[in-house]
Amino acid sequence: MPIDAATALAAPPHVRELAWDHKDVQLYHLGIGAGRPATDPRELRYTLESRLHVLPSFATVAGGGPPGVIGALSRPGVDVDLDRVLHGGQRLLTHRPVPVCGRASAASRVVAVYDKGTAAVLVLRTDVTDADGPLWTDEAEIFVRGEGGWGGERGPSGRPAPPPDTEPDRVAELPVREDQALLYRLCGDWNPLHADPDFAARAGFERPVLHGLCTYGATLKSVVDTLLDGDVTRVREYRARFAGVAYPGETLRVRMWRPVVPDGGGSVRVAVSAVERDDAPVLADTVVRYG
Repeated sequence: MPIDAATALAAPPHVRELAWDHKDVQLYHLGIGAGRPATDPRELRYTLESRLHVLPSFATVAGGGPPGVIGALSRPGVDVDLDRVLHGGQRLLTHRPVPVCGRASAASRVVAVYDKGTAAVLVLRTDVTDADGPLWTDEAEIFVRGEGGWGGERGPSGRPAPPPDTEPDRVAELPVREDQALLYRLCGDWNPLHADPDFAARAGFERPVLHGLCTYGATLKSVVDTLLDGDVTRVREYRARFAGVAYPGETLRVRMWRPVVPDGGGSVRVAVSAVERDDAPVLADTVVRYG
């Protein structure tokens, strides 16, 4: 069987060293659509090195190298084809603000393998620490088509919860550039699904799709800019399920609801859809928790 759950779960963490500087941060911010308008002071905090603030979702690309979705495929007990793999969801827990320049150690391991019958789901957790202690923890859910059916634990339901039935507190629309996926690839995710029409067709898509983590970052930026006064340091946790794809050239509609939580912070419930496809879901079960 291409996925050996017992072997994958028993494997020791894979440890690698990360290093990044302001150029990596600026490239990431441009990759998720920052810098429009180019001279807007609210955008310069993402693009100008003398004012630079780091959006926490930069953690998903910090240090370069393959993203968790691809990195998980090289773990012991996992042997699957890339064109059968989809990114199912992402969760980020921030322990401290991400510095503009940094060096850190990232320890990754598969912490769960679920049998969905017609597919398998891997959960890859990465804990990142620097000289001052924990920086962030992220978890990637990797959906592998055709690899279920061995009788393992099914795990949590994969059905996205519906958005609240009340009017959102705020709505933002984010135009996606035609070349956005090509630009975002420079952050380290070279999966041809996002650039090669033939590869995308073999994977069942009409054309190359936008990276899920690009949408993930653009959505967090929208929430921070719209509801958190642009203060990236307030983000404590961010999670999302990839409910559908976005295509370069589309417009993303980001709907935000802001219930108050009792610990003195707050949370934002978010739903993201593709405007041109009758609001087809793109991100679901999306929550930003802030302090």
